[in-house]
Amino acid sequence: MEEFGKSVLLLLVLLNPFLLIVYLIDIVKKKPKDLFARILLRAGIISFVVFSCFAIMGDSIFSSVFNARMASFQIFGGIVFLLTGIQFVFKGNASIESLRGESKHIAGAIAMPIFIGPGTISYSVLIGERLNKPMALAAIATAILLCITIIILLKFVHDHIHSKKEELIEQYIDIAGRVIALLLGTVSIELIMSGLTFWMKTS
Repeated sequence: MEEFGKSVLLLLVLLNPFLLIVYLIDIVKKKPKDLFARILLRAGIISFVVFSCFAIMGDSIFSSVFNARMASFQIFGGIVFLLTGIQFVFKGNASIESLRGESKHIAGAIAMPIFIGPGTISYSVLIGERLNKPMALAAIATAILLCITIIILLKFVHDHIHSKKEELIEQYIDIAGRVIALLLGTVSIELIMSGLTFWMKTS
């Protein structure tokens, strides 16, 4: 159970609902609580299915299904995150809405690339190696449910205090978002470099 708890905690840290709420702030503002919760649940289900596939199949999913290497995924994922970070640095919150596209596809766009990324997928593979398959799936489900629950609670807090502290919230979101974008860009470069290093070693 200790390994189960560690797996849940580390995946939750990688998902990081306190950072995700910044990227979802335009949806938080525009959508009512019930609809927001349903969108998040659909995104959570999509994420669970993807994470579960990687936990069960491991990194062999790249070679057997996609005829590619894990390094290629790291490089591409790093580029996607880097582009997202650059957009956010220069455009702020508006960039996230433009990156997600049409509102009818919100659940899928939240799942990828906000929930599903190189870090969370790589760790899902690791969870599948550390735990037996049923426990691995349970750990992934628990982490996603906790993340969604925290984000929904933050939505309730936002709606409650938004009218009273709107300017303060806007300042926090703008500053936090740009700082997170800088960190995201740094992690993106690290992912790209790690992928390139591994790719050169195995070539």
